[in-house]
Amino acid sequence: MLAAVVTVLAFAPTIAHIGPEIGDLPEREPDGIGVVVGAALTLAMCLPLAVRSRMPAVCVSIIGTAFAIGQVLSYPDTFGKVGILLALYAAGAHLERFRRGLAAVLTAGYAGLAVALQNLGSPQRFPDFVAFYLVLVVIWLAGTGMRRWRTDEAERRRLAAEVAAATERARIARDLHDVVTHHVTAMVVQADAAQFLLDSAPERTGTGLRAISDTGRRALTELRTLLGILEATGESRTADRTPAMGKVGDLVERARLSGQPVEWTEQGEQRPRSVDVELATYRVVQEALTNALKHATGNPTTVMVRHREDHIEVEVITRGPAVGDTATPSGGRGLTGLRERVRMIGGDLVSGALPDDGFRVRAVIPGRPT
Repeated sequence: MLAAVVTVLAFAPTIAHIGPEIGDLPEREPDGIGVVVGAALTLAMCLPLAVRSRMPAVCVSIIGTAFAIGQVLSYPDTFGKVGILLALYAAGAHLERFRRGLAAVLTAGYAGLAVALQNLGSPQRFPDFVAFYLVLVVIWLAGTGMRRWRTDEAERRRLAAEVAAATERARIARDLHDVVTHHVTAMVVQADAAQFLLDSAPERTGTGLRAISDTGRRALTELRTLLGILEATGESRTADRTPAMGKVGDLVERARLSGQPVEWTEQGEQRPRSVDVELATYRVVQEALTNALKHATGNPTTVMVRHREDHIEVEVITRGPAVGDTATPSGGRGLTGLRERVRMIGGDLVSGALPDDGFRVRAVIPGRPT
């Protein structure tokens, strides 16, 4: 498109005579052969622009040669001479190999052109040729700057993609940790309870086994959802994997089925929240109840969710001393990953032991992620 536009303008009567000039030699009297040669030189300075990005060295070489011949033979000015400026910019912007070599060849060619013009009686002096050369150098450097900017932008996008991928992997790892730890811990505790009931109250064993079965099915469902996120489908699966705020009650019920005495209190008016806020709230309650099942099985636990206008407060307190042997081994990543998750959306999470035996997890989650 650019080559076509420059070609049309080069033959347009109104602006055909406008173009960069350095020789200023007396114009040749037009004749039949001169008109044909002049038209051929004009086309040679315009048409190669069509390959300026794919073959910049070829483009600037052809146009530069045609420009030099036109100056030496003193053909009339033409807008097509603008092609040398565009070709130099394209070479600086797109040429990848032999840049210094091409620059040296072009510089030597320009020096030879300046000497030839001086010998032909050009009124231009040495400072004029140097000034014109510096203009050409600036145009080349402008293209080089554009090339460098494109390279830096591509590198920035690559690094951003790597960071995004690493962040996504870390998020999926946290979700897997939360799902597997919570459900497996509940199943272990329920299995221990069912074994105890088998010896003391056989008629209640069926309830414990059904709780184990339900917990296992829930774990499989959430794991399938997380594995679906890993598929390269290009579709957002965030909504599918996000528990609603109402599911916090299900967490409490499952903890009760595992034998953990849990009281749940919800204060304030529940408002529509973003996906990240609801998921963080759910994971805070889930991880706190998982820790209660692992480290303080059978101790009373209270879950408090307060809905404020601009944030949500979640507090989970487990009373009493921790048991000696946990139901399942601990990896020590739960609360750390949970704290990172809450901080990523602008919230805060604190946890620690209570003075009178017990443990508290408290999180403040903004209504909108920051």
